[in-house]
Amino acid sequence: MDMIKRRDPGGDSPAVDHSPAPGSGDEPRPGTLELYGGRWAALIPAAVLVIVLAWLSVAERAAVSSFWVGGFLALVVGLLLARDKQQYSEAVTRGLTSGTGAVIIMAFLFAGIFGTLMKSGGLVAGLLWVGDTAGVTGGVFVGLAFLLSCLFAAGTGTSVGTVLALAPVLYPTGLFLGAEPVWLALAIIAGGAFGDNIAPVSDTTITSAFTQDARMGTVVRSRLPLAVTAAAVSLVVLVVMGGGGERVPTQDLAIDADPLGLVMLLPFAVVIGLALMRHHIIVSLTAGILTAVVLGAVTGLMPLSTLFSIPSERGESTGLLEDGISGVTAVVILVLLIMALAQVFAESGLMQSVLEKLRRSAARGVRSAELAIVGISILFTIPLGANAPAILLVGPTIAKPLGESHGLSPQRRANLLDCAVCTVFYMLPWHNAVIVWFATVTGVAAELDLPAPGIGAAFLNPYAWALLVVLLVSVLTGWNRYAGMSRAERAEAEQRHAGGTGAARAA
Repeated sequence: MDMIKRRDPGGDSPAVDHSPAPGSGDEPRPGTLELYGGRWAALIPAAVLVIVLAWLSVAERAAVSSFWVGGFLALVVGLLLARDKQQYSEAVTRGLTSGTGAVIIMAFLFAGIFGTLMKSGGLVAGLLWVGDTAGVTGGVFVGLAFLLSCLFAAGTGTSVGTVLALAPVLYPTGLFLGAEPVWLALAIIAGGAFGDNIAPVSDTTITSAFTQDARMGTVVRSRLPLAVTAAAVSLVVLVVMGGGGERVPTQDLAIDADPLGLVMLLPFAVVIGLALMRHHIIVSLTAGILTAVVLGAVTGLMPLSTLFSIPSERGESTGLLEDGISGVTAVVILVLLIMALAQVFAESGLMQSVLEKLRRSAARGVRSAELAIVGISILFTIPLGANAPAILLVGPTIAKPLGESHGLSPQRRANLLDCAVCTVFYMLPWHNAVIVWFATVTGVAAELDLPAPGIGAAFLNPYAWALLVVLLVSVLTGWNRYAGMSRAERAEAEQRHAGGTGAARAA
């Protein structure tokens, strides 16, 4: 999921977040919110949310608006467990009004508009023309969809923005060209996960580098072998599994192949280019939206009247801008509920208790230390609706002191954290990225009367699985452990690890 993006002007210095850290200043400290049953009782509201989501998913009735019920019930149960109802209510309010949540919601709104304009501006028709002309069909198109999603996400640093912007275009196009629906949908979220994992402007990249005092440029360069290897494996899987779908007749889509629609690739390039120049995601998306508006008006593909006009009757849509915003409102409400619940989780002190127990039983060897960092990071992504907060919890409290005591470089610690939180997080149906993916794909499918996967299909996310395997291989074999080190630093670290002279081992 996406948090506040911080620019790194130097390009090779740690990204510094100057916002107040949780627990500092006027922020309540972990453990100040008391619950009946103690800190561990905070698991009960989380369990309520997970049970509702899982129940709806198993019954194949999952929808974002139905997930609201789980979030609401979780907050109500938490209120009943709180010893001080006023304090609980204030914690919920802090979660609803957090800066992180505000940026996420704004990114959702702008990405929703951008995706709507791309679809309405004829990009689907342009890609259909390419597919028909070049024979890019079935599994090949699924692979292309994955690469486009990787490119977009790597440039923008937002997995949910990638899904919101590209799914309305790539999903119907792929089904027309004979792609298998489940694997086509997975290609889009898999590409988003890749971007979250590797983009310099991604919240996880920034947070992992900052918490380990690592240089951003070194972190990205040293992480590339891990991310690209996982992406290559994912590409093969998607191409092989992505074919075999039934081609949807053009008349069923009410779309004609038209090469003119390819001009809408320019706004796409504008967004990626500005993001790579480290502009804020909202700045990048706004520039893309304005470029799309101008191109649509000049070419006649999207007259200005389609963007906004006074409707003939009250309640009717005013145009594409309204449609783009309304398409993400269900997700926005769910994000608010999850952010409120996450705040209760943090202030209850549950996470701090778990971290303290894990630190007391910390690993002794370099390999087991790395496994501990990976395992604990994954563990903390499971109950949370965002993966960057897991890094904020584990990074300074466990990964940094444990890694330093075993001679792990800052970039290695950052890479272990970031790769770990981009695995299981992109599989579980109660996580925001998966919910946004499911809502967007099913919304597009319903609009065009096309088949759509269930939310449980996220468990097949090929990039998440491939990255998990690559990460474990890296830990067990030592591959990429010394990436980004000078020759002298590497020799010293290798000697230390071979001799087992880590501080923890010596103790």
